[in-house]
Amino acid sequence: MRRLCAIIALLGAYPLLLLTALWPAPVLFALVAAGSYAAELLAPRVAKSFVDLLSKVHLGVTLRFAVREMAAVLLVARTAGADSPWLAGLAAGLFAMHGVRAVQTGLAMRLRQTLATMPVSTRNLDVSELRIPSTPPNFLINHRGVRWLYLDALPVLGAAFGAAAGALGAGLALAIGLAAALALVPWVRRAAPLTDRERVLEIADRRVREFAPEVVLYFSGAAEAAYQARMWLPTLERLGRRCIVVLRERGMTERLGPTSLPMVCIPASADLMGFRALGSARLCLYVANVGKNIHMLRIQGLRSAFIGHGDSDKEASFNPFSKVYDEVWVAGPAGRDRYRKAEVGVRDEDVHEVGRPQLDGILTEGPGLPYKTVLYAPTWEGWTDDLFHTSLPSMGPRLVRALMELGVRVIYKAHPLTGYRDRAAARAHRKVVTLLEGANLAAAKARHPSSPGTATQFNHLVVSGTEPHLYDCFNLADLMVADISSVVPDFLASGKPYAVTNVAGLPERTFFDRYPSTEAGTLIGQDLADLAAFVEGPDELAEARRKLRTYLLGPEYPDAMTRFGNAVDRALQQD
Repeated sequence: MRRLCAIIALLGAYPLLLLTALWPAPVLFALVAAGSYAAELLAPRVAKSFVDLLSKVHLGVTLRFAVREMAAVLLVARTAGADSPWLAGLAAGLFAMHGVRAVQTGLAMRLRQTLATMPVSTRNLDVSELRIPSTPPNFLINHRGVRWLYLDALPVLGAAFGAAAGALGAGLALAIGLAAALALVPWVRRAAPLTDRERVLEIADRRVREFAPEVVLYFSGAAEAAYQARMWLPTLERLGRRCIVVLRERGMTERLGPTSLPMVCIPASADLMGFRALGSARLCLYVANVGKNIHMLRIQGLRSAFIGHGDSDKEASFNPFSKVYDEVWVAGPAGRDRYRKAEVGVRDEDVHEVGRPQLDGILTEGPGLPYKTVLYAPTWEGWTDDLFHTSLPSMGPRLVRALMELGVRVIYKAHPLTGYRDRAAARAHRKVVTLLEGANLAAAKARHPSSPGTATQFNHLVVSGTEPHLYDCFNLADLMVADISSVVPDFLASGKPYAVTNVAGLPERTFFDRYPSTEAGTLIGQDLADLAAFVEGPDELAEARRKLRTYLLGPEYPDAMTRFGNAVDRALQQD
């Protein structure tokens, strides 16, 4: 209904503006104009596809604003006469407004382009020599809301109160627009030296050489995949080696969260391969198998090790691409066995068991509350249907509803890439969120003093961002339900019961043979038949989980951080 109302208001306002200007009816003109501005603000939010269609048929936002301004000129011509000097002033002011707005937009675009296309960007490195200007206030450079077009409200609405008011409104709008353009000039001038590509690269190169990195963490990927590198930052901070993070996608330096590690983002492959400052490093760690890895792999003198972003029974944990690296680091014996059984060309002597240092802070006890908390952590849909392990489309909403009916608190943390490829997964995700938020709202109403009965004393938790971290969710939960993913081996570090969804409906023995990380868990099929027993029944798999933990994550002693550090030391000593 809101969408339909916005469309009707948007389409109907402009003919009405013409009619009230020709009539002339200044009061009605002012009301219709005000409504048209409201429709312009509302329509992109509730009817974006329709607004986009208008642009495609040459009825875009700029033209619509120009039509409204034309109607204001017509109104003044009808009320004050064509010979009125105020009419000339209004028309000239509107014309000049568009010229000034174009200048202001051009300056904003120039500044954004200069800052966004620097050949290298850094974090935690002193590149003050570049004198990168601070970012101007957002309202000066962000034109997604075409906010400067709305300055014409001053002359358009002013025209309804008389020719003089319209002309004065145009003058005031022109002055504001000119001030905005002039305000950007100092920023544009300060950013101009950053267009010198060679100078920017040389200064960044010098600073990295001064740092003299020993270990490189390399990452390339979509913004939603930033977690893959983020999970390794605390480990590298504790390593006791000079580590640097090399990124490839612009803006990624700000997506990795707080860290003391220096970072360089080098988007162009030629710039990366010619970046001499990395010559002091002897080891490069890769967290994902992506095409841009080849640019780093071509740099001479760097030993490569694939460390991944979590061991699992997914195909990604024995990808044939992994044979391009000098070494493959896995958590425990299970990782070695995956490559051995898959026969993808990774030699057994190149596989090294280093543990999972990220798991050190995982608690082995539940939160100790009077109610149980179940973490539901489904994976995403994968790049192809062959990798489709997510339970969300087929089971997600039903599973969450069943958990709530069992009276437990649900923590829902979906994979960051959920819905990236498959719309059904995105729809199921939204249904789960709606279910949990609706339950929280109902519980809040039930807890109100005026409400009779006993209210639920907890709220379900939907984790929509990076906080709380997955491992914090482990510590908040008594049990977990997950899909085939690295979440399962990681949760084993807690020693707490877990269940795994059987999306494909495989026989139990076949499922456990194919996915060894699930052997000490409860299998949940499409009918959810075993869910209640898993939540409410006795824990009979504690010893099985203990043994499986060693197989998947390696021995407890020496600890994982020590084993990882030893692997780094050994790799750095290799020729």
